Amino acid sequence: MIYMDLSRTKKVFANIDNLKSKHVAIFGLGGVGGYVAEELVRSGVGKITVVDGDVVEASNINRQIIALSDNIGQPKVDAISLRLKAINPDVIVHAHNMFFLPENSDVFDFSEFDFVADAVDTVAAKVELVTKLGGKNIISCMGTGNRTDPTAVAIGDVFKTQGCPLAKVMRLLLRKKGINKLTVVYSTELPIKTSDRTPGSTAFVPGAAGLAMAGFIVKSLLS
Repeated sequence: MIYMDLSRTKKVFANIDNLKSKHVAIFGLGGVGGYVAEELVRSGVGKITVVDGDVVEASNINRQIIALSDNIGQPKVDAISLRLKAINPDVIVHAHNMFFLPENSDVFDFSEFDFVADAVDTVAAKVELVTKLGGKNIISCMGTGNRTDPTAVAIGDVFKTQGCPLAKVMRLLLRKKGINKLTVVYSTELPIKTSDRTPGSTAFVPGAAGLAMAGFIVKSLLS
């Protein structure tokens, strides 16, 4: 049985088989991280580490690719592991049912990862991830909430972005850590202002950010 036929991908990436030996970690499995994990496995990445301490909720179904009506209450790392194995039974998945925080960051040996995708929600966790890697071999997701235009998603240096409140905070904190460069996916669309502290979300903006992150990682690993 052929589990992964990458013949169509090889038409644009002749060296795609090189991804079989690569190990990518995805921190955060929400509207962005789930897409990153799935597209990396569909591209042939051989080993994936996923980190998230949350469970699937009904409110996730509008935007999270792992959220289905029949897996409500399931840990997200279990939901994504089953999905990734269904795509490629040969993929190695290391699942950590925990929230990544500065105080537990030593659980991970970051030298094991060829690349890291930061899709966590908290600023402290983002800064810790970036600091651990010195801003290298990592792409970090900025804000996707309260936005409606998937074509406004872009990739660039966090120190050159405009219009993203989260990126502004990250720049300030990273400078204090001596980090002056970080690749991020962000939106050039200004967020819609609401009185609710919980941001609104769509099915397509977080997904577009996740797809952009996955594409950047694949190209980086193959370059």
